[in-house]
Amino acid sequence: MNDGAQRLSEFANPEARPEASARLARDMGGEAFIVFLKDEETGSFTPAQGFNQRLPGGPSWRAFLKQASRSSEFAGEVAFPDPDTLIPAVSHSAHGAIFVFVGQHLRVRWGDLEPALPLLIELLKSEARVQIALARERSAQEVAIHATNLAKALDGARKDVSAASLRLQQLNATLEQRVAEEVARRNEAEAALHQAQKLEAIGQLTGGVAHDFNNLLTVIMGGLETIGRQIGGMSDVAQFARVMRAQAMAHHAAQRAATLTARLLAFSRRQPLDPKSINVDHLLAGMRELLDSTLGERIRVEVVGNAGLWSAFADASELEHAILNLAVNARDAMPEGGRLTIETGNTWLDDDYVAALPEPVPPGQYVLVAVTDTGIGMDRATVDRVFEPFFTTKEVGKGTGLGLSQVYGFVRQTGGHIRIYSEPGQGTAVKIYLPRSQTDADQQVTRLPPAATMLGGNEAILVVEDHDDLRAYSCGVLRDLGYQVFEAADAKSAIAFLETSRPLDLLFTDVVLPDRLHGKNVADHARRLHPKIKILFTTGYTRNAIVHDGRLDAGVNLLSKPFTFRALAEKVRKILDER
Repeated sequence: MNDGAQRLSEFANPEARPEASARLARDMGGEAFIVFLKDEETGSFTPAQGFNQRLPGGPSWRAFLKQASRSSEFAGEVAFPDPDTLIPAVSHSAHGAIFVFVGQHLRVRWGDLEPALPLLIELLKSEARVQIALARERSAQEVAIHATNLAKALDGARKDVSAASLRLQQLNATLEQRVAEEVARRNEAEAALHQAQKLEAIGQLTGGVAHDFNNLLTVIMGGLETIGRQIGGMSDVAQFARVMRAQAMAHHAAQRAATLTARLLAFSRRQPLDPKSINVDHLLAGMRELLDSTLGERIRVEVVGNAGLWSAFADASELEHAILNLAVNARDAMPEGGRLTIETGNTWLDDDYVAALPEPVPPGQYVLVAVTDTGIGMDRATVDRVFEPFFTTKEVGKGTGLGLSQVYGFVRQTGGHIRIYSEPGQGTAVKIYLPRSQTDADQQVTRLPPAATMLGGNEAILVVEDHDDLRAYSCGVLRDLGYQVFEAADAKSAIAFLETSRPLDLLFTDVVLPDRLHGKNVADHARRLHPKIKILFTTGYTRNAIVHDGRLDAGVNLLSKPFTFRALAEKVRKILDER
């Protein structure tokens, strides 16, 4: 083997090729020796493994290969794009390779190298095939790994999608349930609001009717009392007993009518309340005997108090009426007997609870009074109407339908809340929530008004009443009692009379008067003109003149219609005697 072939044999080891190619290039008077192999698939030439990947001097070998690859056999010199650089090269196209010596002073002896060139080409091509196979194997492995990872990712994604789908189904079911609940809640709220609006409309109607009706009842009851007083000393008159019995029956019927009217006013929240700080447990203890006698032996009454019960702010008299009404309804619901439980407690109505109520109720602390029976109970349709006036499930003649409506009106006017729970065969529970008082009921001192020592007098009284018959009756009663009585049919006439220099001791005026004025206007004028005058109001239908938020203004004296001879006489005397 000649020296060139010996040198080419050094290229057998790929790791030694950089050093071997550098020595061979120096021996040939050049700078570098590079072998380019032709890719049979693409037809392009690329540097073989172990040789420089760039031509020395900077020019890209791609530009050189465009010229060198056109030579079919050994070529002399091939010019680079840079004309100052000449690179002698040899092309061995038959074997799919290009051999390149780079340098300016080459002394290439191709004859010495030619016998070994085919072997070198085969060696390089074999390596290339091996590298290609390895590369393909690596690619296949990478593809397999990538596919495996992708499959795992897809499987994980599928599981995530399945989990997400399941979660979505759960959320969808939850959403459907919440929508259904919200729709049901809204329907219930709309139904409750409609019921509240209906009760409010009925309340306004009954309140207006009660005003006129109370005027008539005062005249009727007053006339009957006058008849009774006049014929009381005529026992020798024929048919005396029959006339007295008729008078008593008529008077009793008028009193029942007055009671019904009072219940209508209670329902419509037009009754004047006088709330105080009260201990509900003490009130119930005082009612125990009344409850036992009213309910009878077949009803067992249980009162469950609370040692730490708060004081309630309510009208004690009206609360007694409300509890008694509930007890009577419970008795009627237990014809075979049963148990009535009255329980008290402290409770708190939070924002969420009151926000769902159709009527405004402030959140805060309340005193609970729960009245529960073991009676026949009621269905939903009946519960929805129990607070309506004149609605009753009792037989004709056994109920007015005003008991629960009176309780409802009292509780709402007090600023409280009432709920009723009942099911057929399961009894009924009525829960009353009364506002908590900020004053300790036990610290209050109850002062009883001094009893009137006499019913008559000679003081000067101005009576202001637009109802002619009622004005005539009131003036007649006061004149019979010895008072100096002056009268006016409206506010303007009353104010004109007050502007005279005549001294007056008492103004007795209706609250509701014509011409857009009311008794409060007359009273204000009276106090300015006569600073020491006493004021007594009367009304059958309270508005915001002397009653605000359902409560009688402080220092106001009121005689509610219908009133009797004695009630008027005692009230007038009591006020005149006060210092």
